[in-house]
Amino acid sequence: MTIRLVGAGLPRTGTTSLREALTRLLGAPTYHMSTALRRPEHAPTWVAAIHGDPPDWDELLTGYAAGVDAPFSTCWRQLAAAYPDAPVLLSRRESAEVWLRSMEPTVLTRTREVLAHGDPADPVTALFGAIFHGIVDDLADLDDPTALLAAYERHDAAVRATIPAERLVEWHPGDGWEPLCRALGVPVPDEPFPHENSTVDYLRRAEERRRTGT
Repeated sequence: MTIRLVGAGLPRTGTTSLREALTRLLGAPTYHMSTALRRPEHAPTWVAAIHGDPPDWDELLTGYAAGVDAPFSTCWRQLAAAYPDAPVLLSRRESAEVWLRSMEPTVLTRTREVLAHGDPADPVTALFGAIFHGIVDDLADLDDPTALLAAYERHDAAVRATIPAERLVEWHPGDGWEPLCRALGVPVPDEPFPHENSTVDYLRRAEERRRTGT
């Protein structure tokens, strides 16, 4: 099995729904941040890759047919080069402001918590510290809305400038199955597109983590 689609979109751009949709379309798992958290032994490899020391991607991603969300999307340039026949998916929100409203109570809050209170020896802590590398200039920018809005626009512009138009698939949560199926050359399923991991869902899980101490 090889990677058949490279997700380059930032977190909170419908990536959990995409994970479910792509798994359905490709008949194999899609790598996602939730995968990395379940596989903490992968964290040092991702951190090294983010900082310019890529692994044998086929070995790391054995059994997966696609990847979306950080840390996969943090390495979009490397992965697009490693899998030149795979379309590159730029998932996005309606605007940078909409994206930031979704990020603030979810991924940004979680990242700050992990960096402030996580065990420095825990590889997952290091992974949280790396997933915005190359997206923001400094981790202090995670507290600066203006810097984050600019980072979103800069990231999407870089993907568009790097990936040829015939290979690039732009998608936002309202687009459903069709752009994905067209890029992958597969039929459109006769079922609703998945809708996963709303902000409410994310916050409910965050509260459960706080309550149980996990």
